[in-house]
Amino acid sequence: MAQMVLSEIRGAVGVVTLNRPEVLNAWNAEMRSQLVEAFDAMEANEAVRAVILTGAGDRAFGAGQDLNETKTFDPDRAELWIGEWERLYTRIRSLSKPIVAALNGVAAGSAFQVALLCDIRIGHAGVTMGQPEINSGIASTTGPWIMREIIGLGRTIDLTLTGRMMDADECVRIGVMNRMVPKENVMSEALALASDLATKPPVAMRLNRQRFREVTEAGFRDCLAAGIRNQREAYATGEPARMMEEFLAKRAARKG
Repeated sequence: MAQMVLSEIRGAVGVVTLNRPEVLNAWNAEMRSQLVEAFDAMEANEAVRAVILTGAGDRAFGAGQDLNETKTFDPDRAELWIGEWERLYTRIRSLSKPIVAALNGVAAGSAFQVALLCDIRIGHAGVTMGQPEINSGIASTTGPWIMREIIGLGRTIDLTLTGRMMDADECVRIGVMNRMVPKENVMSEALALASDLATKPPVAMRLNRQRFREVTEAGFRDCLAAGIRNQREAYATGEPARMMEEFLAKRAARKG
């Protein structure tokens, strides 16, 4: 089995790396499952007091969903897909330890959402972030939920309907990237921050993260229910498969 997620321990900090650089760390079912397992291990390790999440390579934190997987979905598989995201997002939200996202490139779609589920995000001037799912025929439900919690409804509508990507300056300005540092310093700054967070009282840290989960839980549950409803309807029409094939063909033509 390919190691799509790598883990290492650096002192009191666990480092989890998305490891599909050949496809810009795009998600598939196995990668989602391995990421849950990695977070489970970090939670169980009492020596780990903070976690960093990053992506392999220097081009992407994550490009979002691997369309080669979702283009084959029918409504039933689309519903199971939402369940996979529920499992991953619940694991991130329920972790007792703080999570720092070390952004080393693009964070798009569901990878943007995962970055927003982390507690603090550090990146560099070349980072781009956004919710381009509409461009490949994916209706967004979890994205609008987490974006609205952080940047408000107006900006959420803009990003969801246009599918545009934000540059690093805009990301810092609206608060989706907390700190911007030179590219070569992203991981060292993330380690410094995570190491500082690891010194905080663990019970207070756990209770603080628990409270953030509690105040956003109703919206989370609503977006999952909407995800099942909307994805079943969308995939029943055949539009996502058509749009994904078109998107992939255009991308292949650009590479050619």
